[in-house]
Amino acid sequence: MDINLNHVIEQVGRDKGISREVLIEALEAAMLTAARKKFGSHRDIEARFNPELGEVELFEFKTVVETVQDAEREIGVEEAHQIDAEAEVGDSLGVKMNSAAMGRIAAQTAKQVIIQRVREAEREMIFNEYKDRKGEIITGIARRFERGNVIVDLGRTEAILPVREQTPRESYRAGDRVVAYVKDIDKEARGPLIILSRTDVGLLLKLFEMEVPEIYEGIVRIVAAAREPGARSKIAVASRDSDVDPIGACVGMKGSRVQAVVQELRGEKIDIVPYNEDPAKFVVSAISPAEVSKVIIDEDTKTMELIVPDDQLSLAIGRKGQNVRLASQLTGWKIDIHSESQMAVMVERAIRLLMMVEGIRRPVAEQLYKLGFQTVRDIVEGDLKELALIIGGGQEAARAIQEKAAELLAAGGPVLPAELEPQPPVAEPSLTGASLAVAAPPSETATPVGAPGSTAPVPVSAAPLSIQFSPEEMEDESLFDEPIAPSKIDSLPAESQRFAQVKGIGLKTIDALRRVGYRTVEDVEREADIDRLAERADLGLKRARQIKHWVHVYLSSTRHGG
Repeated sequence: MDINLNHVIEQVGRDKGISREVLIEALEAAMLTAARKKFGSHRDIEARFNPELGEVELFEFKTVVETVQDAEREIGVEEAHQIDAEAEVGDSLGVKMNSAAMGRIAAQTAKQVIIQRVREAEREMIFNEYKDRKGEIITGIARRFERGNVIVDLGRTEAILPVREQTPRESYRAGDRVVAYVKDIDKEARGPLIILSRTDVGLLLKLFEMEVPEIYEGIVRIVAAAREPGARSKIAVASRDSDVDPIGACVGMKGSRVQAVVQELRGEKIDIVPYNEDPAKFVVSAISPAEVSKVIIDEDTKTMELIVPDDQLSLAIGRKGQNVRLASQLTGWKIDIHSESQMAVMVERAIRLLMMVEGIRRPVAEQLYKLGFQTVRDIVEGDLKELALIIGGGQEAARAIQEKAAELLAAGGPVLPAELEPQPPVAEPSLTGASLAVAAPPSETATPVGAPGSTAPVPVSAAPLSIQFSPEEMEDESLFDEPIAPSKIDSLPAESQRFAQVKGIGLKTIDALRRVGYRTVEDVEREADIDRLAERADLGLKRARQIKHWVHVYLSSTRHGG
């Protein structure tokens, strides 16, 4: 060859940062591939780089035999002696080939192999360089955009910030500085190896580690963190040094440290709360800035009920359940929130249901509720001795009460008559009143202690309203559920049977309503906020209006004997 490849190898090695050995291996592989394409893959050919000549030499090996049967893989003794006088039968003899005769197509093949090998070597080098940087923060420049993904220039290589890892409402332009979390190094990826994230909770933790020396040194530690990217985050911190205030260390002088993190996260709100080994105190801190009046813990289901003042309910829940959702993620506990008036209604309703068991009067019902017998089923399944101590009169009396309770359940009860339903106080209109929100979304709401099967409290609102809508909207049968077969209605619980009598309501809607706390037809009628009904039961606004209308029609007809 006319070109000394030693100079080419040195130049490419410097430009790409690839070792000489890797480049020589790529050249040898390229020449071997080209030679086999030119002369045939059945020949025994080897490629070797000669550093003295600066070229890749090709050798064809043939076996020395007495009688040649395969001219491409064997060579006769006499012909072999002309090349090597000491050659013997059975030896493998290498003959140098003329590489210049391979032609243009073979040269193009060699070029493609070299490019591929160099690219693989580059990717291997990048992988080895960045594989230990997974979980770190990295800074780059946004260069271009591919299907919403941002390609970030890191200097020696590129990284990708996928759409799914971008914070909502954030936008980038070419040339923007990008600070992101190295989420993964994907060696098998077709594009950039390095996958970045702006939504991972690790970004929040690393930013605090950069801004707060006490965290970097291990004096203050972030015990837990929860994040809804672009909106709000919560972190729980603790200190290993009693003289160091963990919250003060994270906030900094005049809020300088936390503000630096907020600025980097484009205005995302951050709550910093103290970690506490006591789960109740930890949850109360996590739900801040709302104040909590009372905590009810169920360790078996890892559930907490928080009772808050009426004017604190919407604050505790947060926008679309955000505050309670983050608090639940932070603490690892299921959290259910009730206002004080809401809780009073729930307790009163539970007591009245207990009083429907023959032989239980109000003082006994109140005592049963306080000691954990909060439903009729609890009485049936409860310990007889414990029940006897509460009721008085011995185990025979307690057994009689259990039998009456079982009979009530078997009859599909207890069902509280509408006139006995406890009515919540009518609150004055307020921007922060309990009418703004009731509880966390169903996916985040825990089961209230002692109320098996229920998931959310009965909504508290003003007295029932007579709501008027257009006839066309109310008669839109495309929104109606599939009718329930009459044979199936009788097997439903009593309250579900009442729901089934409402026009357009089937099993799908019954399940959706009861799952989020609308356990009776009256619960739906008392809900004055249709937007909330639609959102909590995932019905859609038009369907929620329709249900409210037909529930009102059904109850009006039953009250007037229609």
